[in-house]
Amino acid sequence: MHFLGIDIGHEATRVVALDLEAATLTDEASAPHAWIEGLPDGYREQDPTSWIAAVDHAVREVLGGLGEKRADVVAIGLTAPAGGMVALDQENRVVRPAKLGSDRSAQRQVEELGRAFGAAPGIVELTGNVLDAGSLGAQAFWLKQHEPYHFQRTARLMAPQDFIGYWLTGEAGTSASTAATSGFFSVPKRAWCQELVEFVDGRLGEMLPQGIAPGQPRGMLRRELARNWGLSETVLVASGSGRVAASIFAAGAALPGHVVADLSADGALVAISKGSLVDFRGEGSVGCDLAGNGFTRMPMNNVVAAQELVRRHYGWSTPEVEAALAATRPGAGGLLFLPYLRGESVPRLQEGTGVLHGITLDNFTSGNFARAAAEGVALGFGYAMSRLRDMGCEPCMVRLTHDSGPQMNQLLADVFGVPVAPVSGNGGPLLGGLMQAAVAFFHQNGENLGFDEIAGYIVTVDEESRCQPDAGRHEFYQKLLARQQYLVETLHSGGFL
Repeated sequence: MHFLGIDIGHEATRVVALDLEAATLTDEASAPHAWIEGLPDGYREQDPTSWIAAVDHAVREVLGGLGEKRADVVAIGLTAPAGGMVALDQENRVVRPAKLGSDRSAQRQVEELGRAFGAAPGIVELTGNVLDAGSLGAQAFWLKQHEPYHFQRTARLMAPQDFIGYWLTGEAGTSASTAATSGFFSVPKRAWCQELVEFVDGRLGEMLPQGIAPGQPRGMLRRELARNWGLSETVLVASGSGRVAASIFAAGAALPGHVVADLSADGALVAISKGSLVDFRGEGSVGCDLAGNGFTRMPMNNVVAAQELVRRHYGWSTPEVEAALAATRPGAGGLLFLPYLRGESVPRLQEGTGVLHGITLDNFTSGNFARAAAEGVALGFGYAMSRLRDMGCEPCMVRLTHDSGPQMNQLLADVFGVPVAPVSGNGGPLLGGLMQAAVAFFHQNGENLGFDEIAGYIVTVDEESRCQPDAGRHEFYQKLLARQQYLVETLHSGGFL
């Protein structure tokens, strides 16, 4: 039994195949799509029909690799980055080029909506999230104000993954995980925010897609496509999702209380909850996971950058960094590193810079600097965890999307005060999209396999790398975290951070 996963990226479309029995990704292909040239600064647009051509090319290549096994393909999953807008008219023709989530042209519309609804705190009260210029809602407002003729022609507005899903099936609709990134969706209420919708235009509500329930498919693959690709006419297409929600599922997290630490360059700490744990400070964002739960995501910008700085400065390999951490003691001899080399989101320090505090003639060694950098990152996660706990999260374990080595893993466990363990078989958001397709397929065929059961089958916790927290070190790091936050607040209030 095979599943296909399609990811509509900003640079290219990627397609992979999952062999469910072996729980492994097999064939893979990608096809690029170009940006529209000559646009003003901040505009990021593409022709959505180029995504169709890319999907067709990459799917055919993957199916060619599967050979006769293409007959085993039973469902297709879809993912894409957050945000973006595709506009279609009554005849389902593309009205104008698609705006992507990285497009900043709607920033003035974000500011206008903020003035009307009480700035960022007022928008958070309505939707659970700060409004972003790359969101579908803000871009729809931009369309009305800047291109009123195109707005009047528009009958449907869609996110990129919903547009491809519509092309695959002929069925419109969206998942809550996708709608939650639109800017106009009330995540706590699981419904479009009527106040924002009506402020933009009375017709806007008719343009937005209806919801698809968790676990339900979008529809069947169109017969024409099934014939062209040599697939069964019974192939299902999942509802689709945003990359963040799909990545959480790909880490095996599908139940309230599950927590995931993303240790990639665009890192984050994410907690799943039964309802929505809204961060009214605006540091974290809320969304809907693929199983219908809520999640709160605390983004972190410097997870990789801080330790890469150490490696580059000393010319060390990863094993040499591990050796330096093993040879030094907690606290780095008094060095405290604020690792905000790329600014920071949690805490909110968009213009922040790195700070190394507490240098003496005795403690400024390469080993202590390496440990201070690692502790700075870990304490950043600790601050994010403290915010989640304040909102009601009580984790019993944290899943790591990347194995950063035994020293860093242990450091995170000591800071969190709960066990941490890497997850094996993590294939990122595309794997999550494939797993969503598997759930939809089994539900459609009368097998009541839940999201947690599919996650447990495909994604496993690496028990050999599990780290238990040390109570004494946890107490030490809680005190160090308080010191770090005092330093952050003092420097920031003084205009130095």
